[in-house]
This record gives sequence, structure tokens and C-alpha cells, in this order.
Amino acid sequence: MVFFFQLLVNGISIGFLYGLAAMGFVMIFKSSSVLNFAHGELLAFGAFIFLTLVTWAHLPIIAAFVVALAGSFVFGFVIERLFLRPLIGEPLIYVIMLTVGIAAIFKGAMLLLWGGNLYIYPDFLPLAIGIKWGVVNIAPVYVVSTTVGLVFLVLFGLFFKFSSQGIYMRSVADNQQAALSLGVHVRRVFALSWAIAAMVAAMSGIVLGIINGINVHDLSSIGLKVFPVVILGGLDSIGGAIIGGLIIGLLETFTGGYISPSLRDVVPYMVLVGILLVRPYGLFGLVEIERV
Repeated sequence: MVFFFQLLVNGISIGFLYGLAAMGFVMIFKSSSVLNFAHGELLAFGAFIFLTLVTWAHLPIIAAFVVALAGSFVFGFVIERLFLRPLIGEPLIYVIMLTVGIAAIFKGAMLLLWGGNLYIYPDFLPLAIGIKWGVVNIAPVYVVSTTVGLVFLVLFGLFFKFSSQGIYMRSVADNQQAALSLGVHVRRVFALSWAIAAMVAAMSGIVLGIINGINVHDLSSIGLKVFPVVILGGLDSIGGAIIGGLIIGLLETFTGGYISPSLRDVVPYMVLVGILLVRPYGLFGLVEIERV
């Protein structure tokens, strides 16, 4: 039973991070119908920026975290402005293939700058923030990941519900033409979607790096796990992305704990295939009905 609760806590912590990363992916898809194949590289970029600020620039941890998120936010704006905006109005497949090219370029640049080695963050989390509940011991890193995930979920929930930009983003996601006719600056919404997606991806990459260390190949591959998460939750559902992240995180953790660690990376894609066969629109996705 102790082992079960330990796996449960770890799975929820990882699931929150997957859900947040998937939320950025869903935001881009909802606002522009673009599948972002460079999402894993955005995770890795944020993690390496944080590593550089902590180990090379010797910034305090909180300052490095804030600067890394701010830099990723600006980076998302730059990507949209330089690469995506010139393709507005072009066939969607061109834009999707562009994200594939961007992913290859960014991955090559990170390999050139940091190499393919595994880097470990300095041990900066105090043991006091760990939780000991009976015989169940929750490590500080899992306490931090769960806390950060919950805080950001609440902040983004409030942003989408009450802020003007959040309302604009929801309106564009529902109907771009109607939002445009009402005076919403759709291109600005696209840019903001990419900026927020890059920021939440960076945050997920930083915390995952604290848990497992950072490596270009490993963090880039985590971007592919976003697809099972968003397919499970629904490509157009931000809430579904969070639930899907929790489910995938728990499935991975319990599979690695009770069956085999070598199978934990296979489970998300088994879920992906199963969901596509049974419910192609996901658990919370909207079913589109076309009348001929």
C-alpha cells in the first residue's frame, strides 16, 4: 500500500506537468488549428535557459526561474512573428511542416550549444519542504512540481475567465471570423497563444529537468507525449488536456512501478491508438457534425 501511494503521488506530479505542457499545445491548436511539432523543443529550450542562468550566470533560483519563463514568453512571440505570421492564409499543411522544420533547427542549435549530455541541476530544494505522511515519503521535487502545477492552473484559469485577452483568445478559439468581425485582433491573439504556450512548456521542462535531469533528446521526446495527452483529453479542450495529462502520468508511473520500467514510455501511445479507435475526438473534445 505504501508503494501504491508513493506511485500515486509521483504520477499526479508528473501528470500536472504533462497537462500544463499539453495546455500550451491545445491553445495553439484552438486559436490557429496548427499542430505544433516543435513543442518538445520549447520544453528543452526553457530547461536549458534555466540551467545556464543557474550554473553560468549564478542567478538566484527564483530570479532564474522568472527570467527563464519571461525569456520563453518572448521567444514564443518571436517564433510566431518570424516564422508563422508570413504563412497566414497558406494551406495548413505548410504551417504544420514548418513546425517540423523549426523543431529540427532548434534541436540542432541546442545540441550545438549544450551537446547531447545529461545535465543535473544543483541540489537547491530544501529537504524541509518534503512531506512525510506516515510511512509515505513525498520528495521535495514532487511537492514543488505539484504546487507549481496547481498554481499555474489556477492562474491560467483566472486569466482565461476574467482578463480581456483571455476572453479574446476564447472568442478566437470558438470562431475566428466572428471574433474578427467584432474587432478582435486575431493576429495578436495568435502571437499571445504562442508566447503562453512557450512559457508553460518551459515551466514544464524546468520542473521535469529537476526531476530527471535535462537532455536534449529526452526532453524533445517528451513533446511527443503531448499528442497522447491532447488526443485523450480532446484537441480543443484545455480542461481535457489537464485531465489527459493526469491520466497519462498515472498510467506511466504505475506501469513502471508494477509491470516494467521499459514499458512506461509505450503506454501513452497504446492509449493514443485505443482512443483514436474508440473515441477519435477524445474524452472532452467536440464532435463535429457535417451536413451534406
